[in-house]
Amino acid sequence: MKKTVLNMFTIAAIGLAVVGCKNENKETETTEAQEVANATMEATVFEVDTTASVINWQGEKPTGTHTGTIKLQKGTFKANDSVIESGTFVIDMNSIKDTDLEGDDKLSLENHLKGTVEGKEGDFFNVTKYPTGTFEVTGVSEKDGKTMLQGNLTLKDVTKNIEFPVTININEDTMELTSEKFNIDRTKWNVNYGSKSVFDGLGDKFINDEIELMIEVKAKKA
Repeated sequence: MKKTVLNMFTIAAIGLAVVGCKNENKETETTEAQEVANATMEATVFEVDTTASVINWQGEKPTGTHTGTIKLQKGTFKANDSVIESGTFVIDMNSIKDTDLEGDDKLSLENHLKGTVEGKEGDFFNVTKYPTGTFEVTGVSEKDGKTMLQGNLTLKDVTKNIEFPVTININEDTMELTSEKFNIDRTKWNVNYGSKSVFDGLGDKFINDEIELMIEVKAKKA
């Protein structure tokens, strides 16, 4: 009996550890959409290199973690010296890729995320109806010794303002912007599938609301 009880507690402890083992990154501050930043006439224009830019993502659930990438379709930034004054990029939602699976499992997850599976179009991003997302810069500030980028993120026709730490390197011909890893709550953009904050009775079959992102943008002087 003691051994049975011990095994039950061990299983329970492992289960709690798995559920609690989500990424440690703080959820980004999310507010209503803000006014988009405007650049001065003297600002230098940089066109995003879509072949060298990427959004890395990670999603988690009690049974495991998935990682992947999303490409940018196009984008433009305007900067003066080492300061970004304005900018926007378009996210190609059809380019969603998984990087931790192979074969049919990989294809199945990608199609589910895109919403190209009949009857499951609205579970995640429904790329047929919403083929692109956008990010528009609303400001740049300093906080706790870090450069913080603020911008309106639009997914599935929902726009929210988010803020996250970035490193920005600008010279005469190129611009590089790399974010730290940060989390967004997907349900704020109506991506609700498997969310225990939206649906009851999911047990351990839920998917964490937080999606971890890391953005890498490279751009060239236009």
